[in-house]
Amino acid sequence: MPTQMLTADLALPAPVLVVEDNPLVRNRLQGLLQQLGYSSDALVMAGSLAQARAYLAGEAHTVSLVLVDLGLPDGSGIELIEELHAQAPNLPMLVVSAWSTQEMIWAALRAGAVGYVLKERDDMEMAMALRSVLRGGAPIDPFIARRIIEELPLQAPPAVQAADDPGLSAREHTILHLVVEGLSNREIAERLFLSRYTVESHIKNVYRKLSVSSRTQAAQEARRRRLVD
Repeated sequence: MPTQMLTADLALPAPVLVVEDNPLVRNRLQGLLQQLGYSSDALVMAGSLAQARAYLAGEAHTVSLVLVDLGLPDGSGIELIEELHAQAPNLPMLVVSAWSTQEMIWAALRAGAVGYVLKERDDMEMAMALRSVLRGGAPIDPFIARRIIEELPLQAPPAVQAADDPGLSAREHTILHLVVEGLSNREIAERLFLSRYTVESHIKNVYRKLSVSSRTQAAQEARRRRLVD
């Protein structure tokens, strides 16, 4: 059963599973976790996916927090993130990796990781990320955050629509002008090189947006709203 150890200001959910194949990095993470208040017996260290899975397969072996590298000797840490997220959607999992490619970042976050920090960060920055995830946060490495922001689509704020603007498309405006001129559906179709069915569909949309039911009403409403000269 997962337990919680308490420090003065921080709840320490345990056990913690650390999945990292590099002994130096593994020891570094172990040291940082112990500085936060964890005892060594609350930390489970795995050097591969196989070791992590073997521990998790044990009777009553559950974890409360996972730190995982992505480049492991027997596969990607993303596989483990997906597996654990499917079993425990609320389990916090923090990626600690040297990988900073767009594909790996998005794949890890989509798989269920709550945070992503690069190994190059110093101990203070790494400790801050660990404290953040322990408090329920979603720590994202500043470099990663910048990459994510750069990938967000740039969207202009929606324009405020005037009260008398029915929101006609450019094609619907053109057809409305021709209706006001008195052209029939067939003549409009010939003028614009469209099928009569397409013209009829556009005119129905114009009627709906203007809240009218005839060509005469459409022409009157267009003039009232100054949609045509």
